[in-house]
Formats: sequence, structure tokens, C-alpha cells
Amino acid sequence: MQPHISDSSNESIAFIGGGNMASAIIGGLLKRGLPASQIQVVEPFAEQRAKLARQFQVDVSETPGAALSRASLVVWAVKPQTFREAAAQTRPHTQAALHLSVAAGIRSDSIAAWLGTERVVRAMPNTPALIGQGMTALFARPAVSEAERQAVERVIKTTGDSLWLTQEDQLDAVTALSGSGPAYVFYFIEAMIEAGTGMGLSPEQARQLAIGTFVGASALARDAAEPPEVLRARVTSKGGTTYAALASMEQAGLKEKFIQAMRAAEQRATEMGDEFGAA
Repeated sequence: MQPHISDSSNESIAFIGGGNMASAIIGGLLKRGLPASQIQVVEPFAEQRAKLARQFQVDVSETPGAALSRASLVVWAVKPQTFREAAAQTRPHTQAALHLSVAAGIRSDSIAAWLGTERVVRAMPNTPALIGQGMTALFARPAVSEAERQAVERVIKTTGDSLWLTQEDQLDAVTALSGSGPAYVFYFIEAMIEAGTGMGLSPEQARQLAIGTFVGASALARDAAEPPEVLRARVTSKGGTTYAALASMEQAGLKEKFIQAMRAAEQRATEMGDEFGAA
């Protein structure tokens, strides 16, 4: 089904910022059947504009213009520190649109004030969206209708799964858990590869084994009825190899340090809202 916001072919979806996350969503929309003619992108960097036009055949411009008035949905895929300036340039052209922000940290109060509208949805996606395997949390301000929430969900579903939140401040925790989460996984994969090569495997062997283990274990955790601690216990025979590894991790306080690290990410997300989001 075409992921539309309205039934008018004269309307479009506009992206302010054309980086990786915007590209993931655009690619998903095109795969689901939205015509390229109904997608607009504002991207200040010439090299990225050329890449978007070449890859997706969409309309790309350097600065916001009157054509944005066609947009029924505006997706904000800008860096947090540039959001306010971009909003000031875009606001005159997007008063009638619904706004969806994927910018980390910027609170909807600030977005609503900058854009002069209460029809704002915030999203916290993650990088697996680039291959259609993303996990995105969503929060809508009260002025967003149920139909608009469903329309946003259809757009986000082109990049993977989504989850609605009832409290906006939960997005800082989401940022720490799933938004930054892929980097934690890559970090552990790096460590497993390094350990594997140190124990005599080739780098490619260690890479294949580490990545395959994460893929398989994640799929098992997703599909199993039992919680992760039960799945872990099943492969941890007392006195065995897994027990030795986990005992070493526990002795080093790895779980506590990992939780502490995610708390640091959550705190930084809150700080970014304060730093870049003052209305």
C-alpha cells in the first residue's frame, strides 16, 4: 500500500536534510510505491544533493522555497545544532504540514515554537533503518490526529519496526538504548573479532563467527517465549566454558559498567535538548 499522508497526488513528502536517515526513509518510500515526483529534499551540500538526485531521482534543492507548500508531511533529518536555523528558513512554507523530527535531543516544545505549529511527531530511529531493519520510537503531541499518527507510522514502517511512547521524556532513554544501541553491538563484535584473532582464527573467520552469533542470538531472543536471562542460563553449564566467560565479566563488573554507559548516553540526550532546543 502506498504510504500516503493524503490522497492528493499534488501533495508531497519533504525532507529537510538528506543524510543517511533521510536516505533510508526515502528508499523505503520508493520501494513501497510512492512516486519520486512526490518527494522533495532540501540539502545544503552539493555533493549530497547530486547523490540523492542520482540515486532516487527526487527533487533536491539547496534552500527551502515555495515548493515546500505542497508537502503534507515534512521530515526533519537535520543535525540538532542546525535545527533552529533550518526551521526559521522553512517555517514560511510549511504552516499546513505535519512535521516529523528524527533529530536527536530536540524536544517537541522547541520544534512547535520554531515552526509555529502543534502538529509535531518526534521519532528516534537507529541505523539498521538503512537496511529496513530499524527500530524507531515515536511520540506525538496532542494536536496530532489519529489519522496523522497512522500516516507517520506507515512512513516509518518502511524502515523497520516502530513503537509509540506516551511520554516524551522516554525518548532520552530510547536514544540511549536503541538509538545508540547499534554502536554497542558493533563494539562487542569488534571485541569478539579481536579475541578470536588473538586465539588463532583469521580475521575473516572471527568476523563471520562474531556477526553470525549476534544475528542468531538476536533472532532467538526475538522469537523465544522466555526472557533473555533464561536463554542465557540454558547455555551456561556450571564449570563450563560459558560459565567461565560470564564469571569473568561479572567479576569485572561489566553489566554495571554497561548500564552506567547507557545512563551517560541518556544524560547526553537530555543535555542536547537543553543545549540546542531552547525556544
